[in-house]
Amino acid sequence: MISRQRNQARLALRGLATALALLASIEVWAQEPARPLRIIVFGAHPDDCELEAAGTAALWAKAGHKVKFVSVTNGDIGHHEQAGAILARRRTAEVKRCAQILGIESKVLDIHDGELLPTLENRRLITREIRDWKADVVISHRPNDYHPDHRYTGILVQDAAFMVIVPSFCPDTPALRKNPVFLYTEDDFKKPNPFEPDIVVPVDSVFEKKVECIDALESQFYEWNPWLFGTLDQVPHDRAGRLAYSRAWLGKRQAGITDRFRGKLIELIGEPAARKVKYAEAFEVCEYGSRPSREQLLAIFPLAAVK
Repeated sequence: MISRQRNQARLALRGLATALALLASIEVWAQEPARPLRIIVFGAHPDDCELEAAGTAALWAKAGHKVKFVSVTNGDIGHHEQAGAILARRRTAEVKRCAQILGIESKVLDIHDGELLPTLENRRLITREIRDWKADVVISHRPNDYHPDHRYTGILVQDAAFMVIVPSFCPDTPALRKNPVFLYTEDDFKKPNPFEPDIVVPVDSVFEKKVECIDALESQFYEWNPWLFGTLDQVPHDRAGRLAYSRAWLGKRQAGITDRFRGKLIELIGEPAARKVKYAEAFEVCEYGSRPSREQLLAIFPLAAVK
């Protein structure tokens, strides 16, 4: 009986030690001295990161933080007239141009568009990307989305959210000693659960940079998407006309996000400042990874961009 009690006590202490170690790894990022943050954003295709987070990325880069956009597939079927290696190279060049505009880094993984699966191999791939970047913040799609590549990008990032701090998983790449904050980008899907923003970032001051990114992603926003939605005849052919087209389209999109989440914006920065915001990007904290406090979240995201 005494021996059994000792064993139970030993197991309980071991479990407590494990829990305390995990808690320490989750919270250590908040105790480090001030330094540039390292943020990595995963999008399913070469244009997803730019569409969902370019404004916030530009603000981070302007503040001296390090940002990397990763396209998990190469986008090689995302067009009505081109496909394969030619399209993949074109789309890679487009997001590289966006990275130059934003002052960040960009990478496109060699996975075929439309063929992404949540395999063990891909979980290792995403885990290594997060570790190699030494990420403090990780952002991706939510796993409930219309496109399987979007869903599986979200799942793969979720699956990496604990494994990035496990040394014996992918031992060829050193594990992180702290668990990053994981977040989702905005969407309007309602089932099984709607997007609920924890942070809304005003991007008015860098809106033109995001317009430039949309303009650089010409295969998508001047060709593929208009063809899909029957508006190809509305796309101008001259540079000035295309910039005006992108500005109007993107302005309507970002203003819609701002209006949807203005209540959260008021909660974060106060009503006078929030009423001035035209364009915003929104993010939701993932239930995995580090769980930041309100103060920590406000320290991570650039909310002081309201004039």
